[in-house]
Amino acid sequence: MTWHPVPGHIQTRWARDVSPQNAWPEYPRPQMTRPEWLNLNGLWEYWITDRSGENVRQEGEILVPFPMESALSGVKRPLKPDELLWYRRTFSVPAEWRGRRVLLHFGAVDWETVVWVNGHEVGRHVGGYLPFWLDITDALRDGENVLTVRVWDPTDTHWQQRGKQVLKPRSIWYTAVSGIWQTVWLEPVPQTYIASLRVTPDVDAEAVRVQVSMAGANPSAVRMCLRVWDGGTPVAEGEGNAGAEVVLSIPRPKLWSPDSPYLYDLEVTAGEDRVGSYFGMRKFSVEGGRLCLNGAPLFQFGPLDQGYWPDGLYTPPTDEALRWDVELMKRLGFNMVRKHVKVEPARYYYYCDRLGLIVWQDMPNGGKPVGDVTSVIATLAGLRRRDRNYRYAGRADSASREDFHRELREMVDALYNFPSIGMWVVFNEGWGQFDAAEIADWLKAYDPTRPVDHASGWFDQGGGDCKSLHVYFKKLPIIRPEEHRAVVLSEFGGYSLKVDGHLWNPKAEFGYRKFRSSEALTEAYLALLENELRPLIEAGLSGAVYTQLTDVEMEVNGYVTYDRAVEKMDLERVAAAHRRLLGEFTAGAQRV
Repeated sequence: MTWHPVPGHIQTRWARDVSPQNAWPEYPRPQMTRPEWLNLNGLWEYWITDRSGENVRQEGEILVPFPMESALSGVKRPLKPDELLWYRRTFSVPAEWRGRRVLLHFGAVDWETVVWVNGHEVGRHVGGYLPFWLDITDALRDGENVLTVRVWDPTDTHWQQRGKQVLKPRSIWYTAVSGIWQTVWLEPVPQTYIASLRVTPDVDAEAVRVQVSMAGANPSAVRMCLRVWDGGTPVAEGEGNAGAEVVLSIPRPKLWSPDSPYLYDLEVTAGEDRVGSYFGMRKFSVEGGRLCLNGAPLFQFGPLDQGYWPDGLYTPPTDEALRWDVELMKRLGFNMVRKHVKVEPARYYYYCDRLGLIVWQDMPNGGKPVGDVTSVIATLAGLRRRDRNYRYAGRADSASREDFHRELREMVDALYNFPSIGMWVVFNEGWGQFDAAEIADWLKAYDPTRPVDHASGWFDQGGGDCKSLHVYFKKLPIIRPEEHRAVVLSEFGGYSLKVDGHLWNPKAEFGYRKFRSSEALTEAYLALLENELRPLIEAGLSGAVYTQLTDVEMEVNGYVTYDRAVEKMDLERVAAAHRRLLGEFTAGAQRV
């Protein structure tokens, strides 16, 4: 059977570069690198059964790592809640890996995953957004090995954390994804090996703190050596026992910022294992009701980014496409992006680190659907303004709340080392929101290096580091910072323009204010910045997020079309206006 993308919708220009031979060939983990690895992306067998695992309903070949519902997968079919998705492929372990342990990595699989190697179950994972790995050494055999993966994904019929995925897309809710949607890969490690790093820059102390977790045989006996490099020149070195925090002095550090995204290289050696990484010296804080970077107020301005693609859905068609989105935001003059209810592949954050873009990272939302009528009644009656009523939030099942806590912790662990992450956003617009102030307190204690927006829009509980507003249907209000919390406009705008020939659904159009020409849209947008956003900045607004970077399915309110082919505004004028706003704030802050 020959793979080909399924037609029917628009696609990006990068889709033509995708083939079974080059599906995401890039090394997937820039924060902890080893030289040897084996990419398992490409064509896999797949079949779909009922929940019993019997009664095959469809089968064929699928291109990993594209989700089954995407055109680039070659399948483009929804996975129903009463179905299981199965994958299978064979692989051989390189002969030079003999005598070492072999780890099997998944960048992300949505949602409940079971993995077998040669018929032996080697592990399970629950959650649709985060990487996980399994030690499969004891299940391997000489020659060809068989890898089998089973996935169940009930999407919005369940309480799982799912972002904007729904089985019946409409307005601001998009096509669901199921199964493997990031790179699958193998790597060899010694019998005792480095499992993770936790790297904390300490700008005030002119130091970086590194904690190394080990796994395998007798990990506590391993001695570690750490080295920091500045452009090829060694600048710091330290030793310590596994699990202990090692503090490395970085005198007169070169600070990371969007204008100067400087990164240091880090090398960690532990016994026979060695990994490479990097870090940025920077400090995020809230001081005097302002968001600050490296101790100075910084107005943070950027777009809402859903991370959807018409051809790959959650999975960009190529690494070049992924980087293009980050470069577009830099070209637009932004210094920040809000990554909306989705966690991206590690390489996305790597490009934000390298190119200089602060990321406000959302936790994907979840909770059992409560229906539009119940939601409206709860909102109007104030039943969710104090967010302890779990039933009205779709969180009556304690498993849903426990899973949210677990996945939030795992998200922070997975993204902690990326210097570009400058804000954690816990809940959005009351979607499944519960105990937000208490969760923010926990999160601030777990990661004291970043501010927390505990409730973006709607149900502010007075917690976290931000009073976070969404304003679409009225003039932006004049607001002033609180004593201990910054005020941020975490969503606004959403001006829309349909561009024929570049629409996901020509019969649907969702936006908050509609325009019929690029010229009219550009003028209205520039007027919004000048007449409404500028006064807020002068009054003490700390950050603003415009909706949104690209069109997405039925939403046509992007700076560019969904296929990234048409610039819907005069982006040169737009970028100049953005740079003026940011430049004027910086100059004003320096005068203060």
